[in-house]
Amino acid sequence: MENKDAGLVEKIWALKKKRNAVILVHNYQLAEVQDIADFVGDSLELSQNAARTSADVIVFCGVHFMAETASILCPDKVVLLPDMNAGCPMANMITAERLRAKKKEHPQAVVVCYINSSAEVKAESDICCTSANAVEVVESLGAREILFIPDQYLGHYVSARTGRKMILWPGFCPTHVRIRPERIKELRREYPQAKVVVHPECTPEVIALADEVASTSGMCRYARRDEVKEMVVGTETGLIHRLRKENPGKRFIPVSEQAICPNMKLITLEKVLWSLQEMSPEVKVPEETRLKAIAAVDRMLEAKSKIKDQKSK
Repeated sequence: MENKDAGLVEKIWALKKKRNAVILVHNYQLAEVQDIADFVGDSLELSQNAARTSADVIVFCGVHFMAETASILCPDKVVLLPDMNAGCPMANMITAERLRAKKKEHPQAVVVCYINSSAEVKAESDICCTSANAVEVVESLGAREILFIPDQYLGHYVSARTGRKMILWPGFCPTHVRIRPERIKELRREYPQAKVVVHPECTPEVIALADEVASTSGMCRYARRDEVKEMVVGTETGLIHRLRKENPGKRFIPVSEQAICPNMKLITLEKVLWSLQEMSPEVKVPEETRLKAIAAVDRMLEAKSKIKDQKSK
């Protein structure tokens, strides 16, 4: 760690203690930001961890919808997002207004909302899902018609896995669509022993070439397997830092150095410190929206719980 960073980290830790704060850092953040985290993980997992703490303040190093999710689950805590420009292009591809119009076209459809969406969009949805549980959530639904928002590629993956036909919103993750099947074929030739693991936000052509399809937390679990010595990683490059840190001696190869989310890289140590000093910018979901949005999140957790119970019988 550079001396400058060491000084910043000391100041951050001192202020964190003073504010009774917890620092949540998404897997795609800069390495030095990941290294100051109380929790590193995916978006919902982080907010759930924060809800279990006695912290008064959450510093969310991620993108805007993630800070909103923390506000939804932790209404009694102050949620700070160190850079308000850190948005998610895919989440911005749908609005509550446009969703309401689509629902009028399909009045019988159950709306399944990927967690990567705004609080207002969640509030207009019937049930949420994550990339890790989307297949299970859709399988739990008895609805004849399902509207899946906003990621068409995650939706396509779920449809292929479940055999359920769904109406797919035409959204996508610009970072994951930069991962091309041609590159995976090249890396398979270059690293014949490596396991290829890709995120379900990737295109169907990429998913078809993978050994495993997994969320970021799923990739971390997969990497810990004894038989995995080399792994080609098909997601945003920020995850490589955590994988290498947790699995010394193993080799992790990014599918593409271009698979970078610029918005995820906006948050720096300086911005984290400033945010704690100024207690700003704050992300607060209005109570009416929060209650509607948390209902969709709760339905997801209930479905997950039922599936777990059924599997244990």
